[in-house]
Amino acid sequence: MSLQLCLPPTWKRLLPGIRMLPPLSRCKSGVRPAAGVAALNPQTGRPTADLKTIRDLPGLGLFSNFCWYFMKGYNWKTHELQILQKKMFGPIWKAKFGPLTVINVASADLIEQVLRQEGKYPLRAYMPHWRAYRELRGQAYGPLCEYGENWKRLRTILNPKMMKPKEVSSYSPAINEVVTDFVKKIRWMRENQGGGVMVNDVSSELYKFAFEAICNVLFETRMGCLKNEIPEETQKFIEAVFEMFRLSAILSFFPTAVMPFLSQWKQFVAAWDSLFYITEKLVNKKIREIHESIEKGCSVEGQYLTFLLTSTKMTPVDIYGSLCELLLAAVDTTSNTTSWILYNLAREPSIQQDLYEEVTSVCPGDQIPGVEDFASMPLLKAVVKETLRMYPVVSSNARVTEEKEVVVGEYILPKNSLFHLCHYAVSQDDNEFTQPSSFKPHRWLRSEGEKQHHPFASIPFGFGTRTCLGKRVAELEMYSVTLQLIKLFEIRPDPSGNVVKPKTRTLLFPGSPINLQFIDRK
Repeated sequence: MSLQLCLPPTWKRLLPGIRMLPPLSRCKSGVRPAAGVAALNPQTGRPTADLKTIRDLPGLGLFSNFCWYFMKGYNWKTHELQILQKKMFGPIWKAKFGPLTVINVASADLIEQVLRQEGKYPLRAYMPHWRAYRELRGQAYGPLCEYGENWKRLRTILNPKMMKPKEVSSYSPAINEVVTDFVKKIRWMRENQGGGVMVNDVSSELYKFAFEAICNVLFETRMGCLKNEIPEETQKFIEAVFEMFRLSAILSFFPTAVMPFLSQWKQFVAAWDSLFYITEKLVNKKIREIHESIEKGCSVEGQYLTFLLTSTKMTPVDIYGSLCELLLAAVDTTSNTTSWILYNLAREPSIQQDLYEEVTSVCPGDQIPGVEDFASMPLLKAVVKETLRMYPVVSSNARVTEEKEVVVGEYILPKNSLFHLCHYAVSQDDNEFTQPSSFKPHRWLRSEGEKQHHPFASIPFGFGTRTCLGKRVAELEMYSVTLQLIKLFEIRPDPSGNVVKPKTRTLLFPGSPINLQFIDRK
């Protein structure tokens, strides 16, 4: 999964590479034609001289924006705010955050236009508080907060073992091992805490599952997240990830010069210290194991971490930074999405039954699925796609147009514009999806009568060279755990009828506990 800030920073110093939008020298049309911009607007066919400018965009001033986020309480519901403001202003509007002008884009067509005009090194927001920690501690940037040529170098090294299907398939045994333990944990919770039926706060348990699974892939080791008594160090690791995300949403509103005086900054630093301490400990342990194997004349075998350490393309310090960020990107994607999958399947028993029949026909009995089996499970894949459409973990994305002016719709916009891509609003647009608030996985099976949606109407893992690095591993985890749970249990909703709504805390997550019944299949 790919990460970025859901809320644009409030102060110029938070994004040092983005300056306030410069004044444009006006000509007869009201805009100075720029090098690199087509003579004709590709959307209208009219000359670029007829295009509008940033000044013509509707939108919100600084005070109005502050009222929406804090006085009206949308700081925890920024995904809903996308929809409300789209109704107010249309598919493109501006909003002021301190000295910054943020351009919100909320239609599939316009999002495609922004993304297809990306430069050589697509740039998100700079995540200055993440970078400030690394500068404070002398740690390396990872693929989420690095940019430019250094980002490209990192992705070139990290991609092969994460993005190639054949390479990712080798992680299936490690993931299935964790799935088996998770099923045991579900049974234990049901019998010891849920009266033989209920499992309370499924999201919390799936978070531990996702943490254990990605650690088994990245660090080639088990962390004990699924034990009844979680090891103290592992518990600190889990809590540090949660705290870092919680505090990221708060610190993104403050300039870097102010942060050292905030109690939240000290907590943020402490959370990162814990993450790097345990990451370094796990990496150094693997380094010692590799050296011991070499000294004994044994071949060195392993998976992702072994590959990085033996390729010599990254120093241990580089690996610390990259693995920390890969871990962060992976946990919430898998845990939150799988929580919503189970929640919706419990509320739609006919869809759950169709899925049960599909997975048991491909993997009958006690057969453990391999990657090749998922190719024969279109409904399972559709369930995941539909869930990511309804509840995209990253409800919005950001892009900075560093290299040139760009044309978006009826507007020509200057270099260094900060675009806020409103993916949640687009995925809920009834012009793109019939009954967008309904869970309808079959819409992805191209059955007759289903409306064809725009290819950029739902892009939960991003687009182009900035596509989420952990996409294939996250999908493998979600397919594997969903398949096993549906094979073994009929999942029913909370008898209390509790309805769970999403909230935003940097990422989209269930706003209240998801409690479900797990009934043994006969």
